[in-house]
Amino acid sequence: YVIFYNLSYYLNNPLDILKIWQGGMSFHGALIGIILGTYYFSKFNSTKTFFFLDVIACVAPIGLFFGRIANFINAELYGKPTNVFWSVIFPKVDNVSRHPSQLYEAALEGLVLFCILILILNFYRKIKIGIMSSIFLITYGIFRIFIEQFREPDIHIGYILNNFSLGSVLSVVMILFGTYLFFRITKNEEYK
Repeated sequence: YVIFYNLSYYLNNPLDILKIWQGGMSFHGALIGIILGTYYFSKFNSTKTFFFLDVIACVAPIGLFFGRIANFINAELYGKPTNVFWSVIFPKVDNVSRHPSQLYEAALEGLVLFCILILILNFYRKIKIGIMSSIFLITYGIFRIFIEQFREPDIHIGYILNNFSLGSVLSVVMILFGTYLFFRITKNEEYK
């Protein structure tokens, strides 16, 4: 969050980085942290990095599901105003009917993504190491870009490119990297 969503603020207030009780978590930042931490852990244990990243990719949607449910309960990352019958009013925010975008994310990034990954694992018994990580990156990125169309952008950032939020732009990078990774792995290149 510090790097992607509010760097200028935290450069001026570096001690606020430690105030984790004020929020500030970011999926894309956490993803980079997990990749780096897994890389160093695997090097220390002489294991292929993508072996661990594949395992993480397969179970991460469970955590994403519960995280988005928590966002809904806390009225965080709420959706755009709407008149659909399933809209929700978040009294802590305002009295406007809004898309429950957190529940959309819980469904797609949590349940649907988990089912896709598990089906692939069960259907294809011999999957090259790294494929599940690449599928996670591509699929999560697609789902996130779709859901961002129903979610209010961060107030201090707004939209970057027309109707694209920073989350959408970072998800495009995920899709591109996941696609690159998928084709490198399927061409039999070795990963460590």
